[in-house]
Amino acid sequence: MVAKKLSRDLKQKLIQQSLQRKLKQAETDAAKPAVSLKETTIPDKFCRFDQHPGYIQMQIINRGAEQLGVESPFFRVHEGLAGATTIIAGHELINFASYNYLNLSGHPEVNQAATQAMQRYGTSVSASRIVSGERPIHRELEHALARTYGVDDAVVFVSGHATNVSTLGYLFGAKDLIIHDEYIHNSSIVGAQLSGARRLSFPHNDLDALEHLLKERRHQFERVVIIVEGLYSMDGDFPDLKRLVQLKQQHRVFLMVDEAHSFGVLGNSGKGLRELADVDATDVDIWMGTLSKTLSGCGGFIAGESALVENLRHLSPGFLYSVGIPAPIAAAAIKSLEIMAREPDRVRRLRSISEYFITQAKALKLNTGDSRGIAIIPVILGSSVNAARISSALFDRGINVQPILYPAVPEKSARLRFFLSCEHTQEQIDTTLNTLASLL
Repeated sequence: MVAKKLSRDLKQKLIQQSLQRKLKQAETDAAKPAVSLKETTIPDKFCRFDQHPGYIQMQIINRGAEQLGVESPFFRVHEGLAGATTIIAGHELINFASYNYLNLSGHPEVNQAATQAMQRYGTSVSASRIVSGERPIHRELEHALARTYGVDDAVVFVSGHATNVSTLGYLFGAKDLIIHDEYIHNSSIVGAQLSGARRLSFPHNDLDALEHLLKERRHQFERVVIIVEGLYSMDGDFPDLKRLVQLKQQHRVFLMVDEAHSFGVLGNSGKGLRELADVDATDVDIWMGTLSKTLSGCGGFIAGESALVENLRHLSPGFLYSVGIPAPIAAAAIKSLEIMAREPDRVRRLRSISEYFITQAKALKLNTGDSRGIAIIPVILGSSVNAARISSALFDRGINVQPILYPAVPEKSARLRFFLSCEHTQEQIDTTLNTLASLL
């Protein structure tokens, strides 16, 4: 029996190592520079999508998963509202895979506000806002966001990812420098690439390294911007905002904070990282956030001084050439802001259940990494195969949590990522963690 187990474990390890070698080789091949070819010698890989490096990498992952007997955890269909629980394939599961942190998506008042806006304005404004897509509800939302942040104004984009891409791509150029935390979201990296600016990263939350970079490189560029996240979506930790403001002022650079996951979550009333750090909102030049987490919709926003917002509203391509956000989405976000302000207990309950989760997880000797125990808590397993297999086993036991696998994170950092909701109960947490511990 022991020999069979060792043989099976060894087989899995060899398959996993082979999979990683193939993935790294695919990445190496994709990074090779293009060569000049005569028309008659162009190979299939340059004119067929089934030879595209990304598709090949995806097939390698799928074949490896089949060999290991691991079912794909992706694209599972939720059959209703996804909150602390969800329905998949007709079965109710405890749900840790959605960022409905304050349980406002599906709230009766939010639904009613969206329905009324749809009845008045339809499901689409049918044009770019600058042309003929502007509706009163757009400015109502932007004013509400600006008031919440305590800044001059805000502008709402139709996509959260495009908010960062278009803002950075437009505001900065070839003579500028974009410095970001190494764990920054893909949207900021793509925006930096689009801008043509020089891009440098510093080790995660290492502000000494950031200070060294600024001392060494600031004088070589015109505009410089530091980009960090308010709450990191993979690790559940956050930066020292007070020191970031000091560095920004000392070196005369811009500071941008991506609050996709921190707005509505951090601080006593959910006003984000600045409330937690007790920093004036005007000390940060660019506040970015999304409508898809605590604000029950989709899209993104930039908040800040009037000159920034007016500049983006008239000239940022992602806003200028995109349809305006649908009125029902704007209405849902406005109502969510109202409920957040009226019911701060939702934020307190989220913090309380998050603290309970991380305390119990640590008591069971689970590795929660650097998480600060607010809304996002990883359990690091150190193996993509283990993460995928245990995610599947939890699913079979009525618990929905997504694995984060290589190459999304380094293999040694493969993990399960738990998103908490203010509606999760201690009983659900106990069931989940005890089941996970038994599987490990």
